[in-house]
Amino acid sequence: MIEDITKVTPYSMDIENEELEKLKGVFPQCFSEGSLDIDKLLSLCGKYIDKDFEKYKFEWSGKSECYRIAGKRSTGTLRPCPEESVDFENTKNMYIEGDNLEVLKLLQSSYYNKVKMIYIDPPYNTGNDFVYEDDFKDPMERYKEITSQTTKSNPETMGRFHTNWLNMMYPRLRLAANLLRDDGVIFISIDDNEVTNLRRLCDEVFGEENFVSQMIWQRAFAPKNDSKYTSNDHDYVIAYAKNLNNFVIGRLPRTEEANARYKNYDNDPRGLWISDNLTVKTYSEKYDYPITTPSGKVITPSHGSCWRVSKERFAELVADNRIWFGETGENVPRLKRFLSEVQDGMVASSLMLHKDVGHSQEGRQELKKLFDDKGYFDGPKPLRLLHRLLTLANVQNNDLILDFFSGSATTAHAVMQLNAEDGGNRQFIMVQLPELCDEKSEAYKAGYKNICEIGKERIRRAGSKIGRGDTGFKVFKLDTSNLAKWDSSVPTSAEGLFQQRLSEIESSIKFDRTDLDLVYEVMLKLGIPLDYKVIPIEINDKKAYSIGEDCLVLVCLDYGKDGITPDDVKAMCEYVPAQIVSTEKAFKDDSTLKNVYYILKNNNIEIKLL
Repeated sequence: MIEDITKVTPYSMDIENEELEKLKGVFPQCFSEGSLDIDKLLSLCGKYIDKDFEKYKFEWSGKSECYRIAGKRSTGTLRPCPEESVDFENTKNMYIEGDNLEVLKLLQSSYYNKVKMIYIDPPYNTGNDFVYEDDFKDPMERYKEITSQTTKSNPETMGRFHTNWLNMMYPRLRLAANLLRDDGVIFISIDDNEVTNLRRLCDEVFGEENFVSQMIWQRAFAPKNDSKYTSNDHDYVIAYAKNLNNFVIGRLPRTEEANARYKNYDNDPRGLWISDNLTVKTYSEKYDYPITTPSGKVITPSHGSCWRVSKERFAELVADNRIWFGETGENVPRLKRFLSEVQDGMVASSLMLHKDVGHSQEGRQELKKLFDDKGYFDGPKPLRLLHRLLTLANVQNNDLILDFFSGSATTAHAVMQLNAEDGGNRQFIMVQLPELCDEKSEAYKAGYKNICEIGKERIRRAGSKIGRGDTGFKVFKLDTSNLAKWDSSVPTSAEGLFQQRLSEIESSIKFDRTDLDLVYEVMLKLGIPLDYKVIPIEINDKKAYSIGEDCLVLVCLDYGKDGITPDDVKAMCEYVPAQIVSTEKAFKDDSTLKNVYYILKNNNIEIKLL
């Protein structure tokens, strides 16, 4: 085969290599024959290295393994399921069924730095929650195994209570961080059990300098009188930005109650205003000076405080009638803030009361209304809470929202609802492990075998009720790669299976996979978003697929008895794709492949082979 022709492999993006390439771009002198010279790097960064080996570090058993698990390439793929989808051909929304660790790895190429907001509601680690134990040796086999049995809880008696939870969360957060845009933000719901560990984990993954807020959500509307100590009525929502310097938090719509605080005591022509404290406790000598009020009284800041503006700026504010000394003119000066200048909204409080964002019971009632008054899911979040977070994330038209612990799919419901309200076109990606429902549960008896079936049905019903905007979604399911690779575990004595695997290796494609399976795996491997249109076309009686409105990539797997010929390729060139993808077996011989390669090269088109 010609050396310049690239093979599409069954592996996901090599994250560790990508990071190494970034380092190589900054410190090329620290690399020799492709390997990093760590001593040279340390010598270059000498003055920036913290030599305090006794400083605080967040460590737990298995942390080093987490690094390896996050960096291990996936051999999975996402197989499309049009029959379970809604408006598969046109929607930009996605529901992915599978272990979120493997799914996050598969999304790296296509969605790196493209997600505006991530919201997750992971297991709280209460002792009854399922905590997935990742298998470093063969994650796809482990996934197949775990989805065929009832999931296990993580009781405190296991002895690795917090460790198991940390080992589950760390690699997923690390992969999720790659997907966030530079102005993106992640929100994570959690309770008292792991809130401290989650903060430490996020400090390590996102950087403590990118911490936004630890919000308190009042999830219960009434205290529990049977509580042993205090009634635990709240959960937390932790927020971290990808880069706090680039993140602009959204403001809440102004309310009549908030506006009622604004008055106009001095009949200022600029309208209603409220006065604000003019002192701060971050002392600066430059801002510590006496002020003489209109009544002649001299006022200085209290001990340890100073004014928030310089003496010169204060004089400008007085001249512009923006300082209020009280009706008698002898009070401590305060800064006037006009309602007309804050109409862009209100700063949100870190305390989210249930009267403003809903409570747990409200979330349950919303779900029951969609499912004929049946409660098929425990603890769904209320839509108003997600609306608040979408507002704070400052999501705009066409922004992408990801939830990789999607549960009952409240996030998808909230995104569709928000789009219907303001005419937006925000898109969502939901990811959920198909945890089996208990056979004694109402959900199982109603025909819902796993959580994903409940989530997908919720989106269908909510979308039908909303009725405006993009309420469809493409369903994908995690599976092993469509591309065959040699499996040494297949015993040679299993003659039939052995011959099948041998044939698969020769054709490079597994027997039970469809063209559409292959097309979407190509998209993942080439870094093309899965919402791009896939258009079936025919070229010289051969079936092919055009990816993207302008035929970004053309995939042809139908080669017939004569194979793909130079004439076929010339016809493909008329679509002006950037790349053409096929299989090596599609070409009659090396001579034909070489001829095709030069035809494409002359047309500035790259060829890739499966």
